Amino acid sequence: MMSFIEKYILPYAMKFGNNRHLLAIRDTLVGMLAITMVGSFAVLFNNIGGIFKPWGTMMEAIFGKNWTVLGGDIWWGTMAFLSVFSVFGIAYRLAKSYGDDGFEAMFVAGAAFFILIPQSAAVDGVKAPVWGLINTNYFGATALFTGIIVSLAATEIFVRLSRVKKIEIKLPDGVPPAVARSFAKLIPGMLTIFIIGLFGVIFRHLTHDVYFNDWLGKVLVSPLSAAADSLPFAILITLLIHLFWSIGIHGDNILDGIKAPLLQKLGTDNINLYAKGVTDYHQYHVLAGNFYDAFVNLGGSGATIGLLISMLLVARRRQKQMVALGMPPAIFQINEPVIFGVPIVLNPIWLIPFIATPVILTTISYLAISSGLVHPVVANIPWVTPVGINGFLATGGHISGAVLSIVNLGISICIYLPFVYAVERIESKKLKSNDNVSSKTINM
Repeated sequence: MMSFIEKYILPYAMKFGNNRHLLAIRDTLVGMLAITMVGSFAVLFNNIGGIFKPWGTMMEAIFGKNWTVLGGDIWWGTMAFLSVFSVFGIAYRLAKSYGDDGFEAMFVAGAAFFILIPQSAAVDGVKAPVWGLINTNYFGATALFTGIIVSLAATEIFVRLSRVKKIEIKLPDGVPPAVARSFAKLIPGMLTIFIIGLFGVIFRHLTHDVYFNDWLGKVLVSPLSAAADSLPFAILITLLIHLFWSIGIHGDNILDGIKAPLLQKLGTDNINLYAKGVTDYHQYHVLAGNFYDAFVNLGGSGATIGLLISMLLVARRRQKQMVALGMPPAIFQINEPVIFGVPIVLNPIWLIPFIATPVILTTISYLAISSGLVHPVVANIPWVTPVGINGFLATGGHISGAVLSIVNLGISICIYLPFVYAVERIESKKLKSNDNVSSKTINM
């Protein structure tokens, strides 16, 4: 079995997980954590008055009726321009992976992104679109996938053109390095922007004046988002992540390049709806933002904090030592000590609950939110947030989120408990067998 995995699965999994494009996307989204966190908490800060009325009354009494202005400004400067930040970050990371310094690539990719955006917008009372106005949807999470695609394409073109020595402008040795470097990338940058611009014109001509961003949203992003925000997709992602973990590969790292942009986009949609005060739960996405961190990955992948508590309840000395080692980091959703210390990896007994538990929790959580029993995820939270607090914060301070997180913890304990008992019985039999062998040896 191990030889099959090492020969046919591990090489492809590692190659996929180390793909430079997926790594650039993943690293950028992680790097924007401060932006997304403060933006989502600003929305939470402004809307918590709707949940807890005394809070809103107190804030209005202290700061006046416009007390939400600060939160609104923070949202505007962060979540409203998520795609723009992504374009610059992805271009920088991807160019760096090719050995480029990434500085010029950021600006070239940014220019390419803006070239493909409509330059006019509809205004009430005016028949024709007004030039010079841009809909903010082209900057926020709605355009995230366009930003990713354009950034990757523009950077690839720019990096390849930069390697063509015949179009490199070389300045004398006395010129400052920064100036020499900029001139060396001058023609590649100009050609990249021209190519993207030409593509945009030809594309609009072929699609009867439909912009690439709008077309992509219609034929790819909307169907993909709809497919992603479904129970089968949620279960599929959970299964794949834990199947990778079962053979010792970090499943989240492998799939994050695909999973993160989808959940980020859907999560930001929810944050924007929440910022507008939308109370109809059916307008919100279910599988969005920190869904997994709040309700599924309790103690880390596999919800292994349930395993540790089960061990604490019934296990013998050796496993309680594992609890002492694994519980402190598990409280903050870190469980590598458990996965490799128990071990769970390639261990048939433990792999059954390790894979089954998150699938069951994903199903329960999805149905609880989609049915309206639990408030949707409307805030970004640190993935290290402890159980209970994670659900409370992710749902915008709703007690239903905390209850679901704690209930899921209880379910994980119930699933792991029989397996802990089974392992205890197996180990007890082994100890008795060894004791019998030892006693027979002494008698002889």
